[in-house]
Amino acid sequence: MALRRREVLIGFVGAGGLAVTGCAREQEAPPSPRAAAIRFDPALDSHGVNARIPGTVTVTDGTLRSVEWIDETGRALPGALTPDQRVWTSAEPLGYGHTYTAKAVAQGETGEVTATATCATVAPDRLVDVSLRSGNLVELAENDTYGVGFVLVARFDQPVDRAAAQRQLRVSTEPAVTGAWYWLDDQNAHWRPEHYYAPGTRVTIAAELFGAPLGDGAYGLRDQHISVLIGPAHVAIADDDTKHIDVFENGNLVRSMPTSMGMGGSAAVGGTVLSFWTRPGIYTVLDRKNPVIMDSASYGLPVNSRLGYRTTINHGVRISHDGIFVHALAESMWAQGNTNVSHGCLNLSPDDAAWFYDFVIPGDVIEVRNTGGDPLDIWQNGDWTILWPDWLRGGAPA
Repeated sequence: MALRRREVLIGFVGAGGLAVTGCAREQEAPPSPRAAAIRFDPALDSHGVNARIPGTVTVTDGTLRSVEWIDETGRALPGALTPDQRVWTSAEPLGYGHTYTAKAVAQGETGEVTATATCATVAPDRLVDVSLRSGNLVELAENDTYGVGFVLVARFDQPVDRAAAQRQLRVSTEPAVTGAWYWLDDQNAHWRPEHYYAPGTRVTIAAELFGAPLGDGAYGLRDQHISVLIGPAHVAIADDDTKHIDVFENGNLVRSMPTSMGMGGSAAVGGTVLSFWTRPGIYTVLDRKNPVIMDSASYGLPVNSRLGYRTTINHGVRISHDGIFVHALAESMWAQGNTNVSHGCLNLSPDDAAWFYDFVIPGDVIEVRNTGGDPLDIWQNGDWTILWPDWLRGGAPA
């Protein structure tokens, strides 16, 4: 009887064991190995590729073992891998007019994979450069200092599409100011703020032309970046009502100087009408020279004519592109402060002219008020004479 009970218990345990064994799960099969996948940028067989971009090779599900990016001359484009060996990027842009063959080898779970690609970059019909200048048409140098009336001039060496070119010209200031471009023609654009700069402003200009289409098959030659500083606020007010030039520094009057300005009227010489007014408007200092040779023939008045002249003048501060200077002239001291006798220049005593010459820098402001004649034109250095709404209308369309 005892034996039979033990057989029953053993049989019960065995049955339980069979039940447990029947609940076990089957083991999942391991995933299939993945092959490395290589991608080129620019993509396979690309044409007209932007010259500005670098070449890039990217691998997924693997690592790069080697990359060759060879141009049509056999030159290898230098480049570097990321630390994880998944991306290679060329160390320089692809450039103009190249045909490249790229080859990459990657290691994945299935072994080595090799891929090749070709691409061709854009080949311009012509390359265009730009010169970044101040209003005196001298090229800017890093950290130059200019007056609060500084005007930036972008001079392209060939005609360009204005809108396309303007998109590549960027001006930033610290502190920020509102400014805009004004196009004189298809090669010349000027930039200025709505109001004079604050002293100490830094103006940074970026002309990012390389790789940029500029219209009619033209592309930009190179990039340029430069910044200049704005000095103290030097503003001179030349008022024909008082016949004085009052000079201010940062809003404070520092000197008042008697002057004699343009005598007024005009003369017809060789079919050209010449004006002898000091035109009203806002001028800026362009440059200085001591001494300077003044020749009336430079603006169409023959030296041997009744009003012609050729003479050497001391402490000449040029304020217009057509020959208006603030300068010394002892011979007109009798008229300074009471009578206008010049051809258009602003005459000063030798002492005042020497002081003014030493005081000003390019970009300083001279506001001429209450004189006759036509307002100062932009080609003469009259950027600040143009009202702001009119200036905005001179920009290229967005």
